[in-house]
Amino acid sequence: MTGRGAPGGGDERDPAPAVHPDDEPDLLRDQFRQLLRYRRLIALGIALGVLGGGWLGVSGADSYTATTEITVRPLPLDSSGATSAPGGTSMGSERRTALSSVVAERAADTLDSGRRPQQLAAGLQVTNPPDTRMLRFSFTAHSPRAAARGADAFAAAYLGNREQDAEARAASMVDSYEKQREPLLKERDRLAEEIASSGREGALDGTLSAHSSVVSRIAELDGSISDLRAEDTTPGRVVTEAVPPDAPAGPGLLLMLGLGAAVGVGLGLLAAWVRLVFDPAVRTPGDVVRALHAPVLGTLPRGRGRRRGKRAERRARSRPLLAGGRLAEEYRSVAFRLAYDETFARRRRVLVVPPRGGIDTALAASVNLSASFAEMGKEVLLLEADLRTPSLTERLRHADGLRPGGTSRPEAGGWARAPGHGTIGWPAGHRVPIDAGESGVFDLVPGHRVSKVPRALTSSAVTQLIGYADDSDSVLLVLAPAVLSYADAIALIDRVDCVLLVCDPREVRRDDLARVRELVAGAGGCVLGALLHSEGTGGDSGRGGVSGPAAPPDRGAAPRTRPAEFVREGVGLRVLDR
Repeated sequence: MTGRGAPGGGDERDPAPAVHPDDEPDLLRDQFRQLLRYRRLIALGIALGVLGGGWLGVSGADSYTATTEITVRPLPLDSSGATSAPGGTSMGSERRTALSSVVAERAADTLDSGRRPQQLAAGLQVTNPPDTRMLRFSFTAHSPRAAARGADAFAAAYLGNREQDAEARAASMVDSYEKQREPLLKERDRLAEEIASSGREGALDGTLSAHSSVVSRIAELDGSISDLRAEDTTPGRVVTEAVPPDAPAGPGLLLMLGLGAAVGVGLGLLAAWVRLVFDPAVRTPGDVVRALHAPVLGTLPRGRGRRRGKRAERRARSRPLLAGGRLAEEYRSVAFRLAYDETFARRRRVLVVPPRGGIDTALAASVNLSASFAEMGKEVLLLEADLRTPSLTERLRHADGLRPGGTSRPEAGGWARAPGHGTIGWPAGHRVPIDAGESGVFDLVPGHRVSKVPRALTSSAVTQLIGYADDSDSVLLVLAPAVLSYADAIALIDRVDCVLLVCDPREVRRDDLARVRELVAGAGGCVLGALLHSEGTGGDSGRGGVSGPAAPPDRGAAPRTRPAEFVREGVGLRVLDR
């Protein structure tokens, strides 16, 4: 048998799962939990907000604001000298005038504080209440008395400037009228002399008429001059004088700290959201499901600490492969989920691979899943297809006297048959029975270094070996190196069909998972699911693992020694010599 066939439902797993409307609250909660992963950014935002609020609160603690209110009286002449209509005062223009540098200079002369006009104007605020001819001068200073004096000084400076401007315009108009009157007075005197010299009866009618017109024009100019000199140029009056305030103008230190903390929370969440959007790493099982279009079959319990470095790797390699306690139960749960999967039930073969990086956790997962299937009564064969850096041969010991498959089902010839020797040295008909304690026995075809890895993986001997999983009670697990690092796993997918991805969600990217899904689907296989772990859980001993309440005995525990057998201890597994 070639073992080659349809992926067995692989196409059914490729479409992305639709999001049901009822799942939106769950997605929001999941996104909020992902934001909480960036606690440092949120804490930094809160710290910046609190510091900013504290600075504003402290800087505003000695700021006092006093207010002076005045009413603006319409003047008879506008800036062009024309008579203004009643109610024609533009309050917007008056407000801009109150904020001008001319008024600031007059106020600075009045206060005589040694500060420049621009500095004084920085603490001034002028407002105009709607539908009124009122201006409100609010001045902020470091003391209540200075605030009151500043508000009164700016109000008086504005009124004084407005009155001076009105008087200057009136004086200019009077001067203009007087200049117009001077030639008229000379003309009147000339006409009067001409009339006197010729006698009234002898004067011409034109001379009399001209004299009368000049006199009338002079009378009009005199009337305008009299009106201008009698005009009231009062610019307005003070309605409310400034009073030194009793309390600072700021909202207070406590309130500013609270506001700063609230703003900081918003900034921190915004920064965390931006970081989440542009973060390619996988953060939750939901990200894995969306990237692989396959479920998360299990999550291995976290180890006692995150270890890094070569010393930690050597320590992890020295631990037993068979797990115990909660970790063993998680492997059993994954094995049961695989056994009840329709796709796996049709083919009964699975390729255990990591997406990239080391293979230690995938190796431990393949060994423990083999033990779990053996515990179910299955005939299990574990094929180590890592021919570049094989490690099971270093961590396990061979059994010399036990026939492959002889312990659990000696009458079955399928697993006991050894395949023909490969043309390049692997597989070499060499199968090792592994005693997994109370779980039973499973067979192992260990890998070893070969010169031509692709040729070895595609050989007829490997195809024949994979075909043995067609027996009804047989299960084949193939351990291969990282699928994104080498093409070894892709060379096996067309015959193994099903893939179990073992990965650390914190060390893999979403595009890596999508790439794995595309490679598997393109090779004719399907991803059954993912087994998640965290750093330090690649191998866990029953003694070092965290055990749950009433946990079953470790399956790696040594059974009672029979007198006719000599027991040798392997690394986490036992092999028997008769």
